[in-house]
Amino acid sequence: MKKKILVLGSNGKTGRRVVKRLENNPEVEIRLGSRNEIIPFDWENPETWQNAVKDVNIVYITFQPDLAVPFAAEAIENFTKIATAAGVEKIVLLSGRGEKEAQVCEEIVKKNAKNWTIIRASWFNQNFSESFFLDPILYGIVALPRAEALEPFTDADDIADVVTQALLDENHNGKTYELTGPRLLTFKDAVNEIANASGRNISFKGLSLEEYTKMLREYQVPEDHIWLVNYLFEQVLDGRNSNVTSDIEKILGRKAKDFSAYAEETAKTGIWNPEN
Repeated sequence: MKKKILVLGSNGKTGRRVVKRLENNPEVEIRLGSRNEIIPFDWENPETWQNAVKDVNIVYITFQPDLAVPFAAEAIENFTKIATAAGVEKIVLLSGRGEKEAQVCEEIVKKNAKNWTIIRASWFNQNFSESFFLDPILYGIVALPRAEALEPFTDADDIADVVTQALLDENHNGKTYELTGPRLLTFKDAVNEIANASGRNISFKGLSLEEYTKMLREYQVPEDHIWLVNYLFEQVLDGRNSNVTSDIEKILGRKAKDFSAYAEETAKTGIWNPEN
């Protein structure tokens, strides 16, 4: 009998990669969790949740925009209760590494799910090619606070590989994993690697958090996004995550992808050289 897996955030950085890994598995039936599906799912519309989990065995939760936002805990509480009551046997949660608010949500999942796996990830490599750092890179100037912070950037493909195993293998039940890349880099280091891989001149400028907030407001970035970015830079990048784990290697039997490999692979797609 096929396992029916609901992938929330199925269009997101890890969600769509997990879907790709599951879609050729003959023992799996995938339900895509997004607003525009035939059976829609919307975190902001709880009326969609019951139908989304109907007849589902396993759920992969990614929460938008982040588990740190004020309404996340209530949403996770209500959703996991609905899912378990509907017969969901396992929940895999993508969490943030070093985020106290995210850990509150982790405990909610542990309390409400029949079986669970928690996957904490550090900052994604793909934030530089599929998210908020892409535009500054294309512009040629990346200005960020916490210039000195060391982060073990993690590749979304590695995260998706781990998530897929956690969804399919009962041996990962009741486990909490912390995923990191194989080495620590500053944001300037990362930008320099992207510049080298893409053959472009990209400069980096360190800012104070106040200067960065002012810049975002000048660019008319929404206040809720500014709040989240400030939270991440102020709280998560204070040094608490400046260490590397071996969980990816333990689970996958291979080393985590290095940032330089990510930069070289991504540069070949042309995403950082659109004029070419």
